[in-house]
Amino acid sequence: MIARIAGLLEHVEGSTALVDTRSGLWYELLCPACDIERLARLIGREVVLHTIHYIEGNPSHGVVTPRLIGFLNEIDRDFFRLYTTVKGIGVRKALRSLVRPVAQVASAIQAKDSAFLVALPEIGKRTAEQIIAELHGKTERFAGPVSPDAAAVLSEGASQAVAVLVQLGERRGDALTLVERVMAVCPELNQADKIIQQAYRIKAGGL
Repeated sequence: MIARIAGLLEHVEGSTALVDTRSGLWYELLCPACDIERLARLIGREVVLHTIHYIEGNPSHGVVTPRLIGFLNEIDRDFFRLYTTVKGIGVRKALRSLVRPVAQVASAIQAKDSAFLVALPEIGKRTAEQIIAELHGKTERFAGPVSPDAAAVLSEGASQAVAVLVQLGERRGDALTLVERVMAVCPELNQADKIIQQAYRIKAGGL
């Protein structure tokens, strides 16, 4: 299974991104609507996309196509997996509906803010209620006041540090804020464990 792809972001069009892995392979990935604009600003730069591999089509009709979905960080990928467990939310619908950052969508679910969800493409009132009914209480670790461009500027190590901090109990928005503060003070850090150490120093008031 392909879990992560690193390479030169060569092209972004519609809902897809093309990554040159420099190994003779170019991967086309479907991406959430909220990431497309950010990725468009990264064309020509090295990127790391965390992926989900799935088969699209109807096997009974003999027509199936392997697809890759790419995310700028692991946390967004984990949320997408949870989001698509909701009845009526398929992969393509989920990709088109996520025009707002995952942290904001997760916060809306936690707050039972159906108006926010209804404002998303393809999410009507009934679907919004279904999302809240099935996911409320399950999205707290994804929630937080994250700016739309925040994830795009994180290095791979910083992105991994955010994911680990969330697993250790930090809210996603708080974890991202801590890591951004670390990178502002120590931009040379690129190992997740070192970034996490500095993050806890900041939290304790030591940096």
